[in-house]
Order: sequence, then structure tokens, then C-alpha cells
Amino acid sequence: MITRYALFEGKVKEGETEAFRAAVLENILPKWKAFPGALDVRVTFADARDEGAPEIPMILAINYPDLDTVKKALASPARAAAKAATEAVLARFFEGRIHHHVTQANEYRL
Repeated sequence: MITRYALFEGKVKEGETEAFRAAVLENILPKWKAFPGALDVRVTFADARDEGAPEIPMILAINYPDLDTVKKALASPARAAAKAATEAVLARFFEGRIHHHVTQANEYRL
């Protein structure tokens, strides 16, 4: 399985954390869920971090069966719609940058 992460490194504007989280779930999550071939979507919001660690208030993880499916999703109209929705929410609530990482996911259930 392949997981593509988006790390939102920066800060949510002061006093806007709950509004930011609500806007992500209401306005962007449906767009991420529409990516063709996606197996599942995980949105995580940070509540704490180690001293000295960069501030990453949100991490997005989308799982795909293989790298070819990732490439198709990134070339799809769904990605353009998700990007537009993301930019709209970030412009209002977020100061920072987003970087993406594509990984080979391995899960070991306990």
C-alpha cells in the first residue's frame, strides 16, 4: 500500500483552531474522499508536540493500492477541486506551507 502524506507546517491563526478544523472537515474532506482510487483518508489534528519540534497542526494521509493509482489521482479533476478548496480554507485560517511525502505503508496489527 502507498500512503501520500500532506504535512501542514506552520500555524493556525490565533483563536481560529476550532473554526479551521471545522472548515477542513466540512469543505475539504469531501474533496479528498473523491480522489479516484483512494482506499481511505485520514485527517489528524495536532494537540501537542515535543519541545523544539516544528508546528504541524494538521497531517493528511491518503492510502492507495499502488503508485500508479496515486499518479492517476494527482492528475484527476478531483485533485484540482481539492486544491481549490484547500487554498480557500488555508487563506482564511493558516500561515505556513504544505509539503507532501509518498511512502510505502506497512501496518502491523496488535
